[in-house]
Amino acid sequence: MTSNRRSGARSRRRPPKRKGFRFGRVLVGWSLILAVGATLAVGLYGVHLDRVVRGKFEGQRWALPARVWARPLELYAGRRLSPDQFESELERLNYRAVASPQTQGQYQRLGDRFEVRTRPFRFWDGAEPERHLNISFADGQVATLTDADGGADPALVRLDAMLIASIYPTHNEDRVLVRRQDLPELLVKTLMAVEDRNFDHHLGVDPKGILRAAVSNFQAGAVVEGASTLTQQLVKNFYLSADRTFERKIKEAYMAFLLELHYSKDEILEAYANEIYLGQDGSRAIHGFGLASQFFFNLPLSELDAAKTALLVGMVQAPSSLDPRRHPEAAENRRNLVLDLMVRDGVISEAEAAKAKRTPLGVQDGGGRPAGYYPDFITLVRRQLQRDYRDEDLRSEGLNIFTTLDPLVQAAVERSLPKRLAALEKQRGMKAGTLETAVVVTSVEQGEVLAIAGGRQPGYAGFNRALDSVRSIGSLVKPPIYLAALSQPDRYTLTTSLSDRPVSLPDGNKRWEPKNYDHKVNGSVQLHSALARSLNLATVNLGLSIGVKNVVDTLYKMGAQRRIRVVPSVLLGAVSMSPLEVAQVYQTIAAGGYRAPLRGIREVVDAQGRPLNRYPLAIEAVVDPKAAYLTTWAMQRVVSDGTAKWLGNQLPKGMTMAGKTGTTDEKRDSWYAGFSGDKVAVVWVGRDDYKPMGLAGGTGALRVWGDFMLKLDNEPLPEIPPDGVVLADACGRKNVPYIGDSAKSASSCGGGSGQGSRASGGGESVARSEPEPAGGAVETPPEPPPPPKPARTENHFMSDFFGR
Repeated sequence: MTSNRRSGARSRRRPPKRKGFRFGRVLVGWSLILAVGATLAVGLYGVHLDRVVRGKFEGQRWALPARVWARPLELYAGRRLSPDQFESELERLNYRAVASPQTQGQYQRLGDRFEVRTRPFRFWDGAEPERHLNISFADGQVATLTDADGGADPALVRLDAMLIASIYPTHNEDRVLVRRQDLPELLVKTLMAVEDRNFDHHLGVDPKGILRAAVSNFQAGAVVEGASTLTQQLVKNFYLSADRTFERKIKEAYMAFLLELHYSKDEILEAYANEIYLGQDGSRAIHGFGLASQFFFNLPLSELDAAKTALLVGMVQAPSSLDPRRHPEAAENRRNLVLDLMVRDGVISEAEAAKAKRTPLGVQDGGGRPAGYYPDFITLVRRQLQRDYRDEDLRSEGLNIFTTLDPLVQAAVERSLPKRLAALEKQRGMKAGTLETAVVVTSVEQGEVLAIAGGRQPGYAGFNRALDSVRSIGSLVKPPIYLAALSQPDRYTLTTSLSDRPVSLPDGNKRWEPKNYDHKVNGSVQLHSALARSLNLATVNLGLSIGVKNVVDTLYKMGAQRRIRVVPSVLLGAVSMSPLEVAQVYQTIAAGGYRAPLRGIREVVDAQGRPLNRYPLAIEAVVDPKAAYLTTWAMQRVVSDGTAKWLGNQLPKGMTMAGKTGTTDEKRDSWYAGFSGDKVAVVWVGRDDYKPMGLAGGTGALRVWGDFMLKLDNEPLPEIPPDGVVLADACGRKNVPYIGDSAKSASSCGGGSGQGSRASGGGESVARSEPEPAGGAVETPPEPPPPPKPARTENHFMSDFFGR
């Protein structure tokens, strides 16, 4: 009985035991559910992260800026180029003078002989390979061009183009993309020695590397080695914020693992090399080793030595506090630590490290600057691009824009301006900095803009007078008038007598009564002499005879775009243009009546080198080539005998040039527009406040023009006349050109509708200009658009500048 009671008691105690068992099972069950849920959540989060990782990595990774390049220097036997000019070009391209060139970007000069290792470069029409050349010069030209390794001698070589600007990318990030195969092995090995010694073996996270970095940093007493892998650093910079939180570190490690699962080590290393942040240039962020190499050293990545490589890799740790421009001592200390790590891992020898530690940092000013070396020219390029591309395309598509800028010509222009303007100010007793200027230089045949200066201060990105300063052109209007007359050979020849007598015409409540510069009246004068001496009265009488509207139409055909009032004062320059527009008009004369719309761009290609919008040469015959030849002949007399005789006295033997001086009322504007056989150049000199300055075209702008044009290699004017032009001796001159049968009148020294004359007197013209803006304004108020003209005479590129 007692036993039964005990047995019953034990049986009554069992339920609590079953209750505890059930609670344990519930606890385990919930734990399993939570574990499965957590695993599922982590998995789903991983799917999300995986989508993020793959989506950005495989898409358009970076917004790339548009790169703007100058024209490449072409070398061939017989090319007019001096040894000093060639060396200046090499220096602009950051080639280094060495005792024996071993790698690309190096050269040696021995007198007039050069040994050069050029850089490879991809142009719009193909790739130029790296070359090892011997080049010799003689008599101001390339004498020989040979392969230094004994291969076939090239007929023509193009040096790599000079980067002159970058058009800002989106978010102010800038980079120069490099491919994995283009990363120097020295850089790769240094990067791994400092940042990730186990990069080739881990899966995104390296626990051993974390421990090893802690030990190295403890032994060095400083942070010399990073704990994060390169993959983690890429994730942090490419996908995440810079917040230092535990959650972000976990996310970083997870994404690094996913990145390693999908992509090769080479792909990850390439992305890292292009993404890593390495400094700041104002509002522009410097990303990637490719741009950093240019920004700090003005060198491509492939040409960095051990010291410069160590400096860049060392900056990865803290780009701001290790900036070699602002903190050179800290940067040098870090560089030397990196060199020691390179020795530790066998990247370089101890001797190489010791030599590298003795070298200066080598930082260059102005490297890789996006504002460019030539802001005035870049303004021209931007305006042409805005016609064809959306702004976001220019900022994100990585376009390569090959321009027409010739650094040799631009350098000659920039050297001449400050010196000559200072001399003119001193001569006239002006305060320094009073005078301003604008210059445009173009090619004759293709209308390519070779150089632009928007002011006297080279490289200053201010008001661009070459494009936007609209001033009365004075006597620069005269060659188009004489061209319009000579287009009527049955009425006018170069020896036709013109009436140089007073003119009085109603002008509102007054009368318009122009005068010659010297206030003399010459009676009758031959047409070519009237232009050479810039006689106002002869020009006005001629313009009235052929019709003012005919003159205005001729200006439109030659490239003028602004509205021109059909009034007699146009005949003495009461028309306003920018220097660029004047250059277009004179290019048409220089090219024999064939207008080539001025352009600053040759080609545009995308990031893969595929051509986009093409800029073909579009030449159009707009005036009679025969009349243009006769006009050029008369403009040569401006240089040899007329108002630009100062230039004629400076020309070397065998060189011929043509041009025209121009001056406006009270000598407010001084102009000279002229051309050789291959270049057109226009110079304006004046004051931004429109006050008189006392300089005529021949004493102001002409001197600036001569300073740079006489230093350039020029071709003489062509001597062979076009078909339909015959040469005859007339009026004491040999080989005067005439159109067709008009030469029969040569013996009378008159012809056409004019009368015989006796040439006398002379002087520079003073044009009656339109009223100048009051209050010292720089810009002329905008004019209404010109009347519609036939489509065949429209210059579509130029019209973009004038709001048509």
